[in-house]
Amino acid sequence: MVALVRLRFDPHLCRFVTTLCVLVFISANEGSAQTTNQAQLTREQAPSAFPSTVPPSGAEGGNVAAAPGDADLGEQQILKRVEGYQPFTISAGAPFYWTSNVALTRSGEQSDFVVAPTVAAFYEPRITSTLYGLVDVREQLFYYDRFDNFNFGSFDVEVGLRYLVPQWHNLLLRVDYDYNRLTEKNSFAAFFQNHAFIIDASVPFQLDRAQTLTLGVFANISAAAEESGQPPNINAISAQRSDYGTYLSYSAALTRSFFINAVGTVVVRQYYEGGRDDISEILALTANYRVNKYLTLSAVSTLAASQSNQSVFDYQVANLGGAVALQVKF
Repeated sequence: MVALVRLRFDPHLCRFVTTLCVLVFISANEGSAQTTNQAQLTREQAPSAFPSTVPPSGAEGGNVAAAPGDADLGEQQILKRVEGYQPFTISAGAPFYWTSNVALTRSGEQSDFVVAPTVAAFYEPRITSTLYGLVDVREQLFYYDRFDNFNFGSFDVEVGLRYLVPQWHNLLLRVDYDYNRLTEKNSFAAFFQNHAFIIDASVPFQLDRAQTLTLGVFANISAAAEESGQPPNINAISAQRSDYGTYLSYSAALTRSFFINAVGTVVVRQYYEGGRDDISEILALTANYRVNKYLTLSAVSTLAASQSNQSVFDYQVANLGGAVALQVKF
């Protein structure tokens, strides 16, 4: 006996299944974009691996990473210590910190412990008495304790110029091109690549020989971006954005070996897709003890809050920990 089964076409059921598939597909793509965005924000708001007596102009503290020689440039102009300039810097550091919000989410926050070792090489040639070049290569890896699926790497190549204007209250201008490559854990395979142009202007106010207040503004403009290793979708560069902000920094040398730094940053983040705009406030605090000319130990922290015109992207995060840094100049 042959049994015949008659299937009846139900247009309502068909539409339901189709809609469900589309929603799952969109949700997966938005999750991929949010993973990229989370990695970008994490690298920018993580405590700095390298101590600085000048405000960071980026990835550490909210803007573009300042080169270790930036402080030297200011000292040379103000104190006329130009002899014996050393243009090369090799640095290695390891911030380790507790973070209150691993995924940078509005609700359901999860905390974790993060270790983020980094190595960097800087070349800052002196072109004239007030103009300096910059070429640097940096690699930083982020390792999470419990949520190791968030592990990622960040590779940067930066080329730029620093120009001092002594007659304008020692104004320091920075212009940089930065190539950033976010990589999958335990791999150099990129899931996001970004080409950015960065403009930064800062003016120091010397309170006394040991204290400096610095006011600055910056623009970090993404010229091109590419996501890879993700399902093809119509919103492939939803994590691409440009940042515009201002910062106020306070630095104080309490002794010859102990110095502190506080940087407050307000930044507007404009995303290229989805009509999303965020406003973020970031406070970075460090206390540094220089053991010798090579080794520095630090207590580090960053506090950040972000408000978006799409409230699902609102978040708050606190990062508290320490750092060990080695630096050799020649």
